[in-house]
Amino acid sequence: MRRVAIIPARGGSKRIPRKNIKPFHGQPMIAWSIHAALQSDLFERVIVSTDDAEIAGVARDFGADAPFVRPASLADDHTGTGAVVCSALDWLIQNGERYDACCCIYATAPFLTPERLREGWQALQTRGKAFAFSATSYAFPIQRAIRLTETGGVEMFWPEHRATRSQDLPPAYHDAAQFYWGLTEAWLSGVDAFSEAGTAVILPRTEVVDIDTHEDWEVAEQIFRVFTSQRR
Repeated sequence: MRRVAIIPARGGSKRIPRKNIKPFHGQPMIAWSIHAALQSDLFERVIVSTDDAEIAGVARDFGADAPFVRPASLADDHTGTGAVVCSALDWLIQNGERYDACCCIYATAPFLTPERLREGWQALQTRGKAFAFSATSYAFPIQRAIRLTETGGVEMFWPEHRATRSQDLPPAYHDAAQFYWGLTEAWLSGVDAFSEAGTAVILPRTEVVDIDTHEDWEVAEQIFRVFTSQRR
């Protein structure tokens, strides 16, 4: 099966300006995702979808392709990942390249490893699903979550679990925001990965940091030092 990696990386990140190419442990952030994709030996091409010339240049410097400019209509704050991936796949098809499977890799996934990408590919091949994506467990039972009220008090989202022991509650998981393997036809037809059509590849929480704020960035840098020292 022919496989392509697509890394979405728009230039207009707001909370952390220029996040996708901001230096992270000596390299532009996006370089870590490109390295993982290239070193996995899974892909015929590794493509960065971007609207930004500087990001495209950095992507090429680290071995990825940036063969087109992403349309401005797909580079705003509201465009979903699926639309960006489908646009890239459509461009490839129009230019005579068709792939059986596509892996969307986030540009801000410095903990992603070639081994995890291979696990995802194996899951897609063997579990009979259209998608296989990275996920991790919540550290605390979500059924015991609380919210703040307008009066300054608190209330439980699920009051019926006020007295339920943590060990008696089923574990819950969330998207780890690293990779999303999918069959090309599933991407193009809009199949929902977060359904029975998808399967989760569970990662340890020590490999997952969602980097949306400056505080997230600092936490990621600290964890990454430990992560890389353990892999040496």
